[in-house]
Amino acid sequence: MIITVAGFKGGVGKTTTAVHLACYFAKKSDKTLLVDGDPNRSSLSWSKRGTLPFQVCDLMSAAKASRGKEHVIVDTEAHPDEDELEALAEGCDLLVLPSTPDALALEALLATVDNLQNLTAYGVVLTMVDSRKKGTATQAKETLNRLSIPVFNQMIRRLTAYEKAALVGVPVYETGDRFGRIAWGEYESLAKEIESYA
Repeated sequence: MIITVAGFKGGVGKTTTAVHLACYFAKKSDKTLLVDGDPNRSSLSWSKRGTLPFQVCDLMSAAKASRGKEHVIVDTEAHPDEDELEALAEGCDLLVLPSTPDALALEALLATVDNLQNLTAYGVVLTMVDSRKKGTATQAKETLNRLSIPVFNQMIRRLTAYEKAALVGVPVYETGDRFGRIAWGEYESLAKEIESYA
């Protein structure tokens, strides 16, 4: 299964989502690869700071590295234009679109999501949800549903455990943070929803 993670706005948890989806699939198969297609090299940097349970490679070496892999997760460059989005959609089994539930992020998402309707299977995941403002996230989810935009049930909360994980280069469940397991549970739940698309 090839899963591409793309964001229409920076700072929506795109790399965090790609890393943790790869962690989930790596627990199922050691033939899991994370391809870092972002010029910022965020996934590669994360892996170099510590240890991740899967291979991470640059986009330029993805063709060779992906041979024989069961699961390939692609972390893309932020702000894809219409042509890039079409190419991303055609090159994967599922396009995962992280978005924060705020108006600006949703506007950026809505401005381009119309182009996906006939291209590929895709779904929006609401990320960086403030636990104190869950009503905003629920309202955002209802809006997406009303517009017939596929949205995953599982939302990802804003937790400092993710910052710790990125800083030391490990999955969130290895941070020792008291919310690390809770954070991991959210990504496990999201990944199980994603599996249902296969």
